[in-house]
Amino acid sequence: MGADWDEDPEGERRPARVRKDFRLDRPVARARLYVTAHGLYEVEINGRRVGDEALAPGWTVYPHRLRYRTHDVTAHLTEGANTIGAWLGDGWYRGKYGFDGGTRNIYGTDQSLIAQLEVEYDDGTTHVVATDRTWKAAPGPILTSGLYEGETFDARLHDPTWATPPAAGTGDWTPVRTGARDAGTLVAPLGPPVRCTEEVTPVTVTRTGDGRHLLDFGQNLVGRLRVTVDGPAGTTLTLRHAEVLEDGELATRPLREAYSVDTLILSGGGPLTWEPRFTLHGFRYAEISGWPAELTAGQVTARVYHTDMRRTGWFECSDPLVNRLHENVVWSMRGNFVDLPTDCPQRDERLGWTGDIQVFAPTASFLYDCAGLLDSWLTDVGIEQLPDGTIPWYVPVIPGEPMWTPIHPGAAWGDVATLTPWTLFQRYGDLELLHRHYPMAKAWVELVERLAGPTRLWDTGVQLGDWLDPAAPPDDPAAGRTDRYLVATAYFAHSARHLALAAAELRFDADSERYAALAAEVADAFRRRYVLPSARLTSDSATAYAIALAFDLLTPEQRGPAADRLAEIVLADGARISTGFVGTPLICDALTDNGHLDVAYRLLLQTECPSWLYTVTMGATTIWERWDSLRPDGTLNPGGMTSFNHYALGAVADWLHRVVGGISATAPGHRRLSFRPRPGGGISWARVRHDTPYGTAALSWELTATGMTADITVPEGCTATVELPGCAPLALGPGDHALDTAELGAAA
Repeated sequence: MGADWDEDPEGERRPARVRKDFRLDRPVARARLYVTAHGLYEVEINGRRVGDEALAPGWTVYPHRLRYRTHDVTAHLTEGANTIGAWLGDGWYRGKYGFDGGTRNIYGTDQSLIAQLEVEYDDGTTHVVATDRTWKAAPGPILTSGLYEGETFDARLHDPTWATPPAAGTGDWTPVRTGARDAGTLVAPLGPPVRCTEEVTPVTVTRTGDGRHLLDFGQNLVGRLRVTVDGPAGTTLTLRHAEVLEDGELATRPLREAYSVDTLILSGGGPLTWEPRFTLHGFRYAEISGWPAELTAGQVTARVYHTDMRRTGWFECSDPLVNRLHENVVWSMRGNFVDLPTDCPQRDERLGWTGDIQVFAPTASFLYDCAGLLDSWLTDVGIEQLPDGTIPWYVPVIPGEPMWTPIHPGAAWGDVATLTPWTLFQRYGDLELLHRHYPMAKAWVELVERLAGPTRLWDTGVQLGDWLDPAAPPDDPAAGRTDRYLVATAYFAHSARHLALAAAELRFDADSERYAALAAEVADAFRRRYVLPSARLTSDSATAYAIALAFDLLTPEQRGPAADRLAEIVLADGARISTGFVGTPLICDALTDNGHLDVAYRLLLQTECPSWLYTVTMGATTIWERWDSLRPDGTLNPGGMTSFNHYALGAVADWLHRVVGGISATAPGHRRLSFRPRPGGGISWARVRHDTPYGTAALSWELTATGMTADITVPEGCTATVELPGCAPLALGPGDHALDTAELGAAA
C-alpha cells in the first residue's frame, strides 16, 4: 500500500508518508505490529516512533525474501482515537544504486508499506489494523532521498502532529494504491537490525573564509549528522561528507557518483534537531554551509550506524601502532556490516562482494556475533547462485559494469560458498547452519570440477587472481605478480577439502570420501603444474608461496624450501607488503607455521609503504582498499577504486588474535581451545578475549626476565591445551589459571 499519484519512474521522486486513523473501544491488553516495506520505512503511532532500527527492512533478494519486524506496541496505544503513520523511502528497492550512475527501480517502482497491527483487548477479543485502501497518503517534508545522493528535508512542510489523531482537519491526504505480494516471501530476520550504536562529536570545527564550517570527527565512520540549529525560515544548510581531505578541502573524487549531500531548510519556528532518515554516508570530515551563526561542536553530532551485533572479541598489546591497526579493523567492520557485508560504505558501490567476506569472515566472527547477519546473507547467496553453480561476484545481484556482467565463476570470490559456512560452523558450532548452506557449497565445487575437467587444473575463464597486489597498476587491479590460474587451482583444492570436512560433520560419508579424493587429485595436479623440482613455484611471488603453504598443497619435502623462499621474498622487499586480497590473509600464517615467525613479525611491524602500519602512520582510522590509497606525499591514489574503508586487508587481525594474542578454537564452537601465544617483534605483552558460545575465553600474557607469565580463563564446559614458550603442552579445565613459565620449567 502506497501513494496513488503519478510519478516519473526514471526521475527524482518525493517520498510519501502514509497514515491510518482508527479507534479502539476497549482497554488494550497487548498489541503487536508486524511491518515491512517495498523501500524503507519508519513507523509512528500517535506521534511516537516505533522501534529504533534504521534502513528497515534492510536489503535482501526482495523477490524471494523480504524481512519483516515484529514490535510490541502496547504502550503506544490508547483507548479511543489512534493514528498509525509511516515515513517511506526508496532505499535499495527502487532508489538509484550501483555502478556507472546507478540503476533505478531494480526491484520495482512502487514505494509501499506492508503492515498489520494486532490488538488484543482486556476481554480477549482482537482488533486488526492492516494496510488496505482505507489508509491515506501525502507527500512529506523529505523532498528527495537516496542512499548515495543524500537527503533534502524542508522543515517548513513538516507538521509534527501528522501521525496523531486528527483535530478539525486532516490536511492534503489522498487515497492510496494497494498491491499484492506472496506472503510466503515474508521472512523473519535472522540477526539484529541496523541501529545507531555510538555518537561522536567533532574534535575540531574550522570556519573558512567564505563562511563554511569544516568538521573533523577524528574517526572515519559510517552514519549521518544530527544537527541542532535555529535560524530564519528558508535558511538552507548543506551538509557534505568525505573520508579524507585534499589540499584542505573535502576529497570527494573517491566517492564517484555518491554525492553524499544532505540539505536542511529551516522553518523559522525555533530550534530544530534533525538528522536524515533514509541515507548513510562514510566520512570522517563534514562541511556545513549556510549555518546561520557561529557553529560550535555541541551543535553537530555524527551518529554511527551499523548492524547492532554483539561485540565478542578484543585484543591489545604493548605496541600502540598495532593497537591502532586493530582498532581500524574494528571500525571498518562496523562501517561495512550494514545489514549485509559490503566492500565499502562511501562510494557508489556498497555491495555484498563475496571475496571480501570470504577472507575476512574469520576475523569478523571473532570480533562480533555476526552469525545471524552472515547466515541471512549466505541464504541470499544461495538464491542468487546460477543454475550451473556459479556464485556471483556480489550478492544481492544488481546491474553491473561489463567486467561483472554476465556473471562468471571466479576463484576466492565464489569460494565463499564453501569456506564461509565452514568458518561460521567452527566459530559457533551450529551444525544446522552448515547443513542449510551445504547444497550451495556442493554445487560450487561441482561446477569448478566440471570447469577444470580431467586435468583438475582450473586454468580458464575470468579470474581476479591476487586482486590489488600493490604491484598491479591502478587501472588494472587484477594484473598482479601471481598467476591467476595458480590461485584458482589452489582454491579449487581448498574448497573441495572443506566440502569434504563439511560432509563428514553432516554424516554424508559418501560425499566426504568423494570430495576428499577430489581435493587430493587437485593438490597433486597443482604440484605437477605449478611446483618446480627445486620446490620453487612457477609464480615466484609471496602470494603463490603463501597460498601453497597455507592451503597445504605441498609435500613435506617441498614445504621447507618453499617457506624459505617465501621468507627470502619478504625480506628482499624490505618486509614490505607484496600481496593483495588473496595473499594478505595467508602470508603471516604461512611464515609462522613454517619456521619464520620472526619474518611474520617484521612484516606486521613494517611502517614503510606498502604495509599495514604505513596506513596507521598516515593517520588512517579504518582499513584502506589499497595499500597506498593515500600516497606518502599526501596525494590520493589516482585509481578509480580508492576507498578508505575496506575491511578485506584487515584480515590479518585473525592472526593477531591467534598468534600474538594466542587464542584459537580446536573444536567447533570453541568447545576445545588452544592457548598458544607466540611473541616476537619486541611486543612484550598482549591481552585477548573472546566471548565463545560457552562463555568468555581470555589470555593475558607478559614477558618477564625469566620467561612469561600468563593469566588464562577457560569457559565452563570447555577444555583447553596451553603451550607457553619453552614449556610442554598443558591440559586445563574450566576456570581461571595463573601460569609462569619459570615455574612450569622447574616443575618439568
